[in-house]
Amino acid sequence: MRTLLLLLALVVPMSAAAADHPDFDDLWDYGDPAATETKFREVLAGSAEQPADYVLQLKTQIARTHSLRGQFDEAHAVLDDVEQALPDAPSVARVRYLLERGRTFNSAGDRDKARALFLHAWLMAGELKEDAHAVDAAHMIAIADPDAAMEWNTKALELAESSSNPRAAKWKGSLYNNIGWTHHDAGRYEEALAIFERALAFRKEQGNDARTRIARWCVARAWRSLGRVEEALAEQRRLLAEAEPIGEPHGYTLEEIAECLHALGRADEAKPWFARAYADLSQDPWMMSNEAERMARMAELGGVEVPAAEPTPAAEPPTK
Repeated sequence: MRTLLLLLALVVPMSAAAADHPDFDDLWDYGDPAATETKFREVLAGSAEQPADYVLQLKTQIARTHSLRGQFDEAHAVLDDVEQALPDAPSVARVRYLLERGRTFNSAGDRDKARALFLHAWLMAGELKEDAHAVDAAHMIAIADPDAAMEWNTKALELAESSSNPRAAKWKGSLYNNIGWTHHDAGRYEEALAIFERALAFRKEQGNDARTRIARWCVARAWRSLGRVEEALAEQRRLLAEAEPIGEPHGYTLEEIAECLHALGRADEAKPWFARAYADLSQDPWMMSNEAERMARMAELGGVEVPAAEPTPAAEPPTK
């Protein structure tokens, strides 16, 4: 679930300078970056009459479709092309270039390079009074530098709450979520619940049912951490009942139902839920690569037999 939340957080609205042209940002489907690339390239093919800054912004988003798929070389190649065409003066296109170059490095595990690029984007966006992109940059610094996450998420939230730019204000839900998780990860569960409840209120105001369900999931997760397990279980069951009929991803909800039942001492009842959660979430490469301990717990408590991983061959044969 947290992975999904981060993906939903990474929404970068197009500059007001491009407002007279098709808003390609509205075409984003973060769950299907390949299809999004196809849409972006269709827009690009018809962009001959558009300003250069607009075209360069669009290309940065094409690069992002690659980085989201782990195609880092392809992403960097597109960004190299953008970099060659950027004017020397600060511009929205350069801010977005810095953001996407940084995201590509961050996704590939190079946080130091990513943080420097995000900081540059933050400063330039501030200079240009591009509040939405400045918020984006600050929240990305928080992701790239976990030790400074609270500081930078707070800066991002202060700007989102004070800005007259409605696109900057739309970041508030994601920032409440990120700050909530920072509290939760530090064991500050009461503080986490309070901020998750603010996120839920914001999502309800927006009227987005899918994001409201995610916010409800976070509130219920905090309830479990606070020992309010029966309440958490009831809410997760409600969320599952809403998600299943519409085909919405629900592996994290299955996991939470299992964890709640386990916490209540109902291990036998929890077992099939853990198995279902493992079957669903094991299809997510990110979970398998980054949450190995968590996936192993689901498999063990769900009675799932997991094949032994194939040994990784050495880069070169050993010297005799």
